[in-house]
Amino acid sequence: MLRWNCSPTPGGSLASVYHLTRIQYGIDNPEEVCIKVFAQKDNPRIPSVFWIWRSADFQERESYDMVGISYDNHPRLKRILMPESWIGWPLRKDYITPNFYEIQAAH
Repeated sequence: MLRWNCSPTPGGSLASVYHLTRIQYGIDNPEEVCIKVFAQKDNPRIPSVFWIWRSADFQERESYDMVGISYDNHPRLKRILMPESWIGWPLRKDYITPNFYEIQAAH
């Protein structure tokens, strides 16, 4: 099982955190490992794990969309929650909210 989160860290870098769990000998005895990968805030780039765990597709695209981390060798790295024309990374602390939002008809 792969769980993911992304967060800013003290010191101006960003972190992509992978929580890996293996349940081989029963639910009461899981084996867990946590991997943190740090990237500089000015040009955050991290190698993609998509080719190892295909389930990381949505999480890496969401991280790119909300925080701006680029994942090298990801096959479909584009915005998934925000419009393609959106400027900035909404979950960063230095994000400035636009004065107006364009509301599009859902057709």
